[in-house]
Amino acid sequence: MSVFSVYNIKGGVGKTAAAVNLAYLSSLDGSRTLLWDLDPQSSATFYLRVKPKIKGGSRGLINDRRSIGFSIKGTDFENFDLLPGAFSYRKLDRLLWDSGNPVKGMSRLLKQLAGEYDQIFLDCSPGMTVLAEALFRVSDTVLVPTIPTTLSMRTLEQLRKYYRRRSLDRSSVLGFFSMVDRRKKLHRSLCDSNTKKPFRFLKACIPFSSIVEQMGLHRNPVCFFAASSKPSRAFKDLWGEIRGIGDQ
Repeated sequence: MSVFSVYNIKGGVGKTAAAVNLAYLSSLDGSRTLLWDLDPQSSATFYLRVKPKIKGGSRGLINDRRSIGFSIKGTDFENFDLLPGAFSYRKLDRLLWDSGNPVKGMSRLLKQLAGEYDQIFLDCSPGMTVLAEALFRVSDTVLVPTIPTTLSMRTLEQLRKYYRRRSLDRSSVLGFFSMVDRRKKLHRSLCDSNTKKPFRFLKACIPFSSIVEQMGLHRNPVCFFAASSKPSRAFKDLWGEIRGIGDQ
């Protein structure tokens, strides 16, 4: 079982769109795939036509060892399940902190899913939180969608410093550019730059496109309702790179 956290300190960087489409592409490969929507906004849950509710709330997840499986829902796609988001996730940081060992708590929840799924994608809420710090340690790969702007690159540098101070494995972090508008000089410059970046960057760039924004209307992955579009091809290229690294 491989665990991918889709994360960024900043919000509004295309994180949820990436999580939904990558999980969908994983399921198309025939992999048993789960997307866990960890954001209280529950946007991924909305995109996949599922009610934002979990049995027992966030407290139930932490304290009830039986609750996680009962909360998993099927989606409209074969091999693709969802652990829905819920507004109660706003309390998850405090509950993990109160547990005394946030890493152990998240590891226990993920271990319940071992054997059931080949790939698990975690759609993380933004911010440097207790939950995020735990996920850095329990994830095999941390995928960081990054808008090619100065402030977004600055957040990557902040993340790099955190990894260095905690002696975490930087090779587990893969950045990729998201919401790219190549009409903008800065976007082109950062995407095409060969200068050293804080983390390894994948080649695929997800374009800024109204088609991605239409996920909220279609309530489906871009790679499903606009399979031949430029954003869909970019997500497929991105998943191909990620899958290729895992096969090495």
